[in-house]
Amino acid sequence: MIAIVDYGVGNLFSLSSSVKSLGVEVRVTREAADLNAASHILLPGVGAFGDAMAKLEATGLVPVIKEEVETKPLLGICLGMQLLFDKSCEYGTHAGLGLIPGEVCPLADDLADLKLKVPHIGWNALDIVPGREADPLFKYVKNGEYVYYVHSFYAKNCAASTLATSEYSIPVTGAVRSGNVYGTQFHPEKSGDTGLRLLKAFAEL
Repeated sequence: MIAIVDYGVGNLFSLSSSVKSLGVEVRVTREAADLNAASHILLPGVGAFGDAMAKLEATGLVPVIKEEVETKPLLGICLGMQLLFDKSCEYGTHAGLGLIPGEVCPLADDLADLKLKVPHIGWNALDIVPGREADPLFKYVKNGEYVYYVHSFYAKNCAASTLATSEYSIPVTGAVRSGNVYGTQFHPEKSGDTGLRLLKAFAEL
């Protein structure tokens, strides 16, 4: 069973529908017992980092999540991926879960092409980091396939954990991994067949 953490932010319906379409049992929950019983955990998220982190902490699930990822895979999606890092600079400085070294910073500050729009919205090609093609998350996904992004902030100073990037005048961190902890800045549930294949690979970890 895959547990989707419900802490008040994120498009839970589309994500749970995508996972269910793979024939996998899904439970949207904010109960520790469900995370304990799950084989995999999904941490979605949309909105502002500080607000989302406060809501996640209010559920009491932060220590549960940190314990569970010792033995089972977790996938953070979009803002859920950003929460995995040490900190964010979005509207002040906010501490994250600290599961992956790095920080979340404004995309607009680093773009090489200032004519590009922020937020970064739409389809972009996935550039898998050389040597990371064999990661099990990419079991059914090839380099160059397109995925769907919606974000104004991005993870940086995280080269050691970066699995893939997408070009937006700079390499934008697209997928990361540290041990059992995975993250995608893009939305698999909005990325058509490519996203479904990535979720399938995650469910098989």
